[in-house]
Parts: sequence; C-alpha cells; structure tokens
Amino acid sequence: MDLTKLLKPKSVAVIGASEKEGFGGDVCRNILAYMEDRSHVYFIHPKRDRVFGVPCYKSVSDVPESVDLMVICTSQKTVIPLLREGAAKGCGGAVVFASGYGEVGTDEGRANEKELMETAKELGIAVMGPNCAGFVNYVDNVQAFAFISDKRDRKGGVGVVSQSGQLCLSLMDCPGMRFSYSISAGNGKIVQMEDYMEFLVEDENTKVVSIYIEGVKNADKFAAVLKKAADKRKPVVILKAGRSAKGGAIAASHTGSLSGSDASFDAVLKKFGAIRVDDLEELMAMSLMLSTLKQMPKQATFASMNLSGGETGICADVGSLNGIEYPDFTEETLTSLKEQLPSYATPNNPLDMTASLSYDADLYAGALRTVMDDPNIGMVLIGYTLLLEIADPAIHYMYEGIEKVVKEKGENCKPIAMIPFAENTRNAEYQEKLFHIGVPVLPPTVYAFKILRHLADFISYTPENKNLSLAVGQKKSGVTYALSEHDSKKELGAYGVPVPREVIVTSAKEAAEFAGNTEEALVMKVESADILHKSDVGGVKLNIHGQEEAVRAYNEIMESVTSKRPDAKINGILMVPMLKSGVEMIIGVNNDPQFGPMVMVGMGGVFVELFKDVALYPAPIGKAEAMDMLRSLKSFKLLNGYRGGAKCDIDALCDTIVSIADFASANRDTLKELDINPLFVYPEGEGVGVADALVVKYGSKEESRS
Repeated sequence: MDLTKLLKPKSVAVIGASEKEGFGGDVCRNILAYMEDRSHVYFIHPKRDRVFGVPCYKSVSDVPESVDLMVICTSQKTVIPLLREGAAKGCGGAVVFASGYGEVGTDEGRANEKELMETAKELGIAVMGPNCAGFVNYVDNVQAFAFISDKRDRKGGVGVVSQSGQLCLSLMDCPGMRFSYSISAGNGKIVQMEDYMEFLVEDENTKVVSIYIEGVKNADKFAAVLKKAADKRKPVVILKAGRSAKGGAIAASHTGSLSGSDASFDAVLKKFGAIRVDDLEELMAMSLMLSTLKQMPKQATFASMNLSGGETGICADVGSLNGIEYPDFTEETLTSLKEQLPSYATPNNPLDMTASLSYDADLYAGALRTVMDDPNIGMVLIGYTLLLEIADPAIHYMYEGIEKVVKEKGENCKPIAMIPFAENTRNAEYQEKLFHIGVPVLPPTVYAFKILRHLADFISYTPENKNLSLAVGQKKSGVTYALSEHDSKKELGAYGVPVPREVIVTSAKEAAEFAGNTEEALVMKVESADILHKSDVGGVKLNIHGQEEAVRAYNEIMESVTSKRPDAKINGILMVPMLKSGVEMIIGVNNDPQFGPMVMVGMGGVFVELFKDVALYPAPIGKAEAMDMLRSLKSFKLLNGYRGGAKCDIDALCDTIVSIADFASANRDTLKELDINPLFVYPEGEGVGVADALVVKYGSKEESRS
C-alpha cells in the first residue's frame, strides 16, 4: 500500500476545523503552532468563515487545488461521504479520529468498520485509524495530530508507530526524544501496523523504528518487514502488550487482534534481530540511544569511566548482572592512565578516575582519549548524574573534554554514552549539547545496562547466518489426530531424521522370528495411534533377549493393553533395538497459529519440566541457528564435555534440529505438534538416537487416508 499521500502529503484539508477543544480545534492549534508554511493547508467548516483568523472553506470540493490528505475531525456518520468527496479531489490519504467501529464490540460497530474498509479499498485511500490520534511528520513538518504538547524542536531519527495515541503523546513529551515520524495507528484496519513499519524501515530519515503493538495482524508482512530491517541493519525496537495472561486478555479486548503465544513472538524477534523492551521508559531510552549515536560500536565491549569508587562499583555490579563485557585495558593503556591519574588512583575497567580530572577539560580529554584508543574497547560509558540545576562546574569541563575528543577523532570516534546514577530532571542545555555531538544521556544504571545488553546483542547479530523466513501456514481446523510412533518416525525419517530400524509384528510367532535374527537387546512397545502413553497401560517391555523372552513380552503387552484399553485399535507390537544411553534431550514442535512451527530443544526426560531449560525458534532453521539454540541452553555444558566428560556429537544434533524444522516447514498446514523425547546424543562422531516420537496433525484420520 502506497502511504505517500497519507504520510508525506503536499496538500492537507482539515475537515471540521474549529476553535473549540477537541480533535478539530487541537489539530488546527498544532498546525498554527508548528507549520510556518501553511500555503497548502486548508481549514474546512460549512458554517465558519474563519478559524483562528484563517479563512475557512465550506467543503473540500471548494479547495482550489487537489487534496492529498484529509484530516477528518468529524463524527463517524460523516466519514464515508467525506471520503467519497475527497476522492473526487484526488485524496489518497485520510486520518479518521472517530470511534464507533469494531473497538466497541457491537454488530453496528463491526458493520461500520466493514463499510469503512470496503470504501477505502474501493477509493484507493490509505486511512489511518479509525479511533486514532493522527500523526506528525517531522521530516516535512506535516501536523495531523490531535493532542497538544509543549512546543519544542522534536526533529530527529526515531520513527514511532503506536496503537495507543496516549503512548505516542507520552513519547513526544519526553524531553530528549526526537522523531522522524510519530504515528498513532488506532484500530489499524485499513493501513495496518505492518504497513507503517515497512514505510519507516524504508525511510532514509528514520534511524530507529520504535513500535508499541498489541497484536500482529499479518504475520507474513511482519516477517518480511523485519527481514528488510535486518538486511539494512536498521534497529527495530518493539514494546508489545500481552506478555502476561492478564495483559494478553486486555490486548485482545482492546484491539480484537489474534495473538500467538508470547514465547513465539520473542522467538520471531530473535530470529530477525529485533529488540523487545518491557515498558515505555525502556522503549524511549533504547530508541534515544540508537538514534543519537553517530555510529554503532564495532564490538560489544565497554569501558566505564567514573568519578568515584562508589559509582565504579555500581557500574561493575549492574553491568555484570546484565552480561556486559568489560575487557581489561592493555598494558599500554594502563601505563598511560597511571601517568594521568592521581597517585592514589588504580586504573582498571570499570575505571575510578577520581573527581580531580573533571575540573580540567584537557586532562579529562586526555583520559577519555586514552581509554577510547584501547583496541579492546568498543564503547565508552561516562558515569555522571546530570542535574536540572548545575551547581558543580565539573560538567562544564567534562563536556569540553568530551567535545574536544569527538571533534578531534571525527568519524573514528568510538561511541560514547553518559549514565546517571539517580533519576533527576536533566539539564536541558547540556542534554541538548551532548545530543548534537552524538552522546546520549541514558537512564540510571538498571535501565542503562539493560539497554546496553540489547545494544550488545544487536551488534552481535549476523543476518547472513540466519534463515530469514517463517513457515506461516493456512488457518488450521480445530480437529486433530495423532500418528502412531512407527508412523511418526516414518514421516520424520523421510526428512533425514535418524530414526532406528524397527518392525511391527502381529503375532507371538513373528515376534520370536525377529528376536531370533538379532543379537541386540530389544524394546517391545504397543503400536497404536490411540495409545500415546504406552507405559501407563503396560505397553512397553525393555531389554528383551531371544525368542522366549520376545514371546512372553508380546503376550503380556497384548493382555495388559487389551484389558486396559479395549477401545484402542492395535496395529501390533513395535520391535526395535534398544538404544544405548546418551545425554537425554527433547526436540519438539508447536505450530503457532500466527507465526507457524516453533522448534523447541532442551534437556530431555523429567528435566524438561523440572528446569524448563529450553530454546524456542521459528522454522525453517539453518545449521548456525540450530547451534545458537544449543549455546543458549544452560545445559549446553553437558553437551560440550562438562568436567572431563565426553564431548557429544553436537554436529549431528544440529543436523537433526534442521531436519525436524524442514519437516515442520513442509507440513506447516497440517502439523499441530511434534514430540521427540528422549533423543539420545552420543559422543562426538557417534550421532544421535530417536527413542520415541509423536506427531499430531490437524484434520481427521479419515481425511488423511483420502
């Protein structure tokens, strides 16, 4: 969908222009406050000659030129006629503030929404909303926003799109935030969140795409946009409601959006390198940092420079809690710092440089230059609490020293950020000065190091090693059926999963014949799609040797199963060589209703429930991604030769994960879930063993046979 006339219009008509408080009056106030060139802005009101002294037209038809954008400030009942009138004037975009659509949850509201969607499609008009707060285009200075905020320069590189107008306003009220666009999408029924995201990802004036979202409507488009951002290395920061059960219920009732599981959403963002934050403060801080930095750190390693031992200790501890890497300074750096710092200072990273250097711009610049020149350092963090009222002159000299180094190094200057140690209203003058030299002022340490962890992950993300697609399938029916263990293994084997050789016997005689032709110990299990928990009904016998034991096991299994599950259809007894013990893992698949098959890997047996140490990732999966999944597990040490143990065949395990993801992708329209538990991982070079498998599909058994 082309959003040019909506978001970058050359002419604007405000329908329902007014001097009263409300949509019509507040849009006009914003236009008059911020837009110096109003030669292509037209106020429309059928009963007013002037609004705020500006001449008023009776209708959009009276405007002397074509109209790209209509800002409709009138009631729901007027919207459709106005769209038709606007279309005749060349209108290609409209902002609809009115409510009374699907969000009210009535048949009338849903009918109104359907009519609006059909009319917009018929006329080719990109409609923002309904039930939105509008937008501001800071690049071209287009005001179509219905909330009032303090007048200040907000132009910058953050492109915001939010399903909540109030959150848009809160971001705009944050003193440090600077935007390319601020978009309140509202219900997002015609132009959807994914469309705005795509516009911002492609926009050259937007450095960071920041999103508040309550649900994804178009998973394919969502994935395609995230892929585009990953390829461009443009950061996407997302605050999504619905992480908790109660939050999910609120989001669903507010937007009517279908949502998949929250864990699946996290997994999708990880695949595409997008950043998920937990609240508005984190969204603001992350976006502000990413948009202020002139360039990204080339390595995710940090140096912390502070004025006291207490501040240094806080940075060391909170940084460590968030996995921040503080590399040791080189010997050359340590020698230079010892010459520059007071004799009682001991240089380390994090660095207590004492307060003495902060009162001399040249000395401070020298220490900063020394730390920045260290090849082990990717970014410098300056610890200082910037207060509203400046009492201590240290900030004057510190800023001069920082500015000197930034100008001296130019494009070779490593990124710098300032971290306060308590939340105070910040001095606007110095925050502005620091912004213009590319130094963001972060929130206090707990937030600061959390967003620096996000930054480190973003720097380390490598899109070229990812399979940047999703296996999104068609909508599934509610009916499901399970395959038997043998049939499940047979389907997996066709995709390269290493399943063992096995046979189904239907008599004690056949069991004896098979046992007589093998020297291996055998497992005998009831083969039935109706019995998923075989041990519960006496359907499993282990360590069977020879014909006599095989006959006895066959008879005991059949007697137990038929008495406990007389309703079950028994295909026979599955006979398979016993697998040797190995490290027990589980590999599973759950087909998310929005994002498609999600592959899970973790410790197997009882440990999967006890420790919940699992990794989740969307199919399809490349081998490097499978390896990343394993490395993310706390139990990875067990696979990698813990405390002198044999290193497991991690390569074979990765191949198995990839094969299972291929199976899940190919069966995206029919697969509900898959469970391989346990999967034994053997020493390096010896592969893996599938002990049990369960495939559950959508549909009915009868449909599968036809």
